[in-house]
Amino acid sequence: MESYEKIYTLPVLPTRGIVLFPGTSINFDVGRDASRIAIDEAGKSETNILIVCQKDINETNAKSNSLYKVGTIARINQIMHMPDNVTRIIATGISRAVVREYLSGEPYISACAAEVDTFYAAPGPMKTAYLDMLKNEFKNFFSENPRLNADNFVNVIGMTNLDKLCDTVASGLDVDYDVKQNLLEEFNPYRRCEKILAAIKNRMQILELERKIGYKVKENIDKNQREYYLREQMKVISEELDEDSSPKKDADEFTERLNKCKITGDSKEKIMKEISRFSHMPAQSSESNVLRNYLDTVLSLPWIKKSKETFDISQAKNILNEDHYGLEKVKERILEYLAVRHFTNGKVGTILCFVGPPGVGKTSVAKSVARALNRKYVRISLGGIHDESDIRGHRKTYIGAMEGRIIAAMSEAKVKNPLLLLDEIDKMGSDYKGDPSAALLEVLDYEQNSAFRDHYIEIPFDLSQVLFITTANTLDTISGPLLDRMEIIELSGYTSSEKLNIAKRYLVKKSLEKNGLTDEQVKFDDSALKDIIEYYTREAGVRKLEQQINSLCRKAAKAILEQQKDSVRITSRNLKSYLGRHRYHFDMMNSEPQVGIARGLAWTSVGGETLSIEVNVMKGTGKIELTGKLGDVMKESAMTAISYIRSISDRFAIDEDFYKKKDIHIHIPEGAVPKDGPSAGITMATAVISALSGKAVRNDIAMTGEITLRGRVLPIGGLKEKSIAAYRAGIRTVFIPHENKADIDDIPKEIAKQIEFIPVKEAKEVFDIAIL
Repeated sequence: MESYEKIYTLPVLPTRGIVLFPGTSINFDVGRDASRIAIDEAGKSETNILIVCQKDINETNAKSNSLYKVGTIARINQIMHMPDNVTRIIATGISRAVVREYLSGEPYISACAAEVDTFYAAPGPMKTAYLDMLKNEFKNFFSENPRLNADNFVNVIGMTNLDKLCDTVASGLDVDYDVKQNLLEEFNPYRRCEKILAAIKNRMQILELERKIGYKVKENIDKNQREYYLREQMKVISEELDEDSSPKKDADEFTERLNKCKITGDSKEKIMKEISRFSHMPAQSSESNVLRNYLDTVLSLPWIKKSKETFDISQAKNILNEDHYGLEKVKERILEYLAVRHFTNGKVGTILCFVGPPGVGKTSVAKSVARALNRKYVRISLGGIHDESDIRGHRKTYIGAMEGRIIAAMSEAKVKNPLLLLDEIDKMGSDYKGDPSAALLEVLDYEQNSAFRDHYIEIPFDLSQVLFITTANTLDTISGPLLDRMEIIELSGYTSSEKLNIAKRYLVKKSLEKNGLTDEQVKFDDSALKDIIEYYTREAGVRKLEQQINSLCRKAAKAILEQQKDSVRITSRNLKSYLGRHRYHFDMMNSEPQVGIARGLAWTSVGGETLSIEVNVMKGTGKIELTGKLGDVMKESAMTAISYIRSISDRFAIDEDFYKKKDIHIHIPEGAVPKDGPSAGITMATAVISALSGKAVRNDIAMTGEITLRGRVLPIGGLKEKSIAAYRAGIRTVFIPHENKADIDDIPKEIAKQIEFIPVKEAKEVFDIAIL
C-alpha cells in the first residue's frame, strides 16, 4: 500500500490537459498571470512546485475546487520568458502527491500536499511478467505509431523498475488527459500497468480505424479542403463505431432548428454559444449530456407556432351548454369575457379564477373554454408545491436540473398561445426554498410576462399570448398580490334538481361507457337517482354522485353475469340492496310549534343546512350557557341577541330582571360539528324570546339574518343554498334580510315559486309573525 511520508506547502501550477508523471520531463507555455507568479516564486526560492491538472480544460481562471486532488511534485529546470507575457518552462516530475488542502488563491494557489511513497514491486515472477507484457505491448504500439520518439523507445526497453516503466509509458501515450489523470491517481504499479495495457490496446484499435478511415475518405476529398476532410473523418468514425450521431452532427441539427425557431438578438447569440461549446465536447462526457438536454429543451419550445383562435360566441355558448348543465351566471360571464377578447383581438389581460367546492366543474369549464376558443389545453397542478423552482426551474449547473412547470407546459402545448389551467392555486405552500406564489406574480402579469425568464433556459420567453385560468376551493389561502391579479368567478354548489339532470345527461352515460355497459343493460329510474343524491351523497358538486353511480354499474354488471339477466333496473325500492342503508339524513320541520325552538338556516361547503336552535330557561343567577361547538362569532351573536331582548322585554311581558334571576342555555344540535357565523342571530333571538315568554314559535317557518343591538337585521350570504335546505325540510316560509331581496333571483325557479320569502328590516317584524 502507499504511504505518506512528507508533507509540503508548495505553490500550485494548474495545467489544462497536461498531466506530468514522476521521472518524466515536459516543456509547455504558461500564459495565466497567477501561474507565472507561482513559477517565478518557485524559481526565486529554489523550491519545487506542485503541478495539478484542471478538471475542466475550458475554465480560464482556475480555482481550487476545479483542480484534481492528486498531482506531481516537480522541479523546474528552466524558465524562459517569451513575448506576449508567455513563460516557457521545462519541468521534471519527482513524485506523486495528494493534496490535503488548497490554501490561499491570491496571488496564486498554494497547497498542503503529502508526498506519496508508492507500492514497491518486489522482484519475482509476477513483476517480470508485468514488465515483459508492458514492454511487448509498447513495442507493438511503437511500431504502429510513428509519432513516438525513438529515444523514448530505447529508455523503455531498458527499464527494470515497474513503477518507473509505467510512468514513462503513460507519459508518452496519446490519450485524453482524464485517462492520464486516472493513471496518475493509481498508486499500485500492478493495477497501473493493467490500466496502461488496456489503454494501449484501445489506442491501437483507434489507430487501425484511423488507417481505414484515411483510405475511405482519401478518394472523396480534395487535399486543400481541410475542413471538409475533417468532417468526412468524423462521419466515418461514427459509422465505424455504429453511432447514429456525434456532437458535431447534433450541433448542426441544433443550428438548423435554431434557424427555424427564428429567435433573434441576445437569445440567439447565447444559444449559438452553447451549440458551439457542445460541438467541441466529447460525446460521452456528462457535461455534453447536460448541454444536449438544455439545447433540446430550449429548441423544443414553441417560439413562433400558434393555433388559430376562434371568437364565435354562438359556438362557445353551444359548447358550454353541451358540456355543462346549469351554471348560468358562470356561462354568461365567460361569454362576456370571450366577447371582449373578440373586440380586443385576444389582447384582454384578465386572469379568470374559478372558485368553488370540489366537484362543481371548475376544471371541465376551463376545458370547454379552450375548446370554444380552439386553443390547446394544458393543466398544471399546483397542489402541494412549496418550492419556487417548481415554477421558475433550476439553474442548469445543478445535477438533475430541469425547467419549471410553466416552461414544461409550453413544451407540452407546442404552441405559444395555449390555455394553461393553474389548478388548485390555493393549495401552494412556501418554505425556505422560496414562495411559488411570488414567482407566479410575474407569470400572471401581462405587463411583465412577455419576457418571462426561467432559471433553466436563462433566456426570455414570451407568455403574453397564453390564456391563464386558475382554480381554487377557497380564497383564504391565496396571497393578496396574487389575488389582485385575478378576476374571481364563483361556482356555487348544485341543487338536487341540477344534480339529477347532470346525472341523467352526463354521469350515467359516462359510467355505463366506463364499465362496458349499455343503457339497454342497465337502467336508472329518476327516483333512484334522487335517493342517491339525497341519502348517499352530501356534497356541493357531483364527484361522489359519480362514484356511487359507478359502484351501481359494477354491481349491475356482476348481477347480469351471476344471475344470467339481460338487464338490470335500478329503482328506489332495490337501491338499498346495492348501496346499503341510507348514509345521510335531513332534518325535517317539527311536527308542531314548540316553546324555545326556532329553525335557522346555515351555509356549508357541501350546501345548505337547517339548524334547530333550542333554548331552555331555568331559575338561577343570570348565567348564559352556549353549547354545540359554537365559534366566537356565533357566541357574540347570542350575546347581542340577549342584550337586545333586555331592551324590549316589556313588549313580551318578560321580567325585566330575567338576566339576574334566570339561567339561559342555548344549544344547537350536532355538537360534534363546528358552527360559526353571524347569520343565526335572528334565530337565536326568536328562540330566547319564546323561552322567556312561554310562547311557541311556528314550526313551518325558518329564518336567517344577523341581528344588531338595536334589532336591525343585516344581510347574509348563501341564500340560494339555505333556501334549498328549507325547501328540503318541508318549510315554505322563510324570513330573510331586506337587503337580500335581490338574491331571490339566484334561487332555482321551481323552489322560489313554492317558498314565501318575507324580507325584514327589523327583528320585531319576525317576532310578530313567528311567535304565536
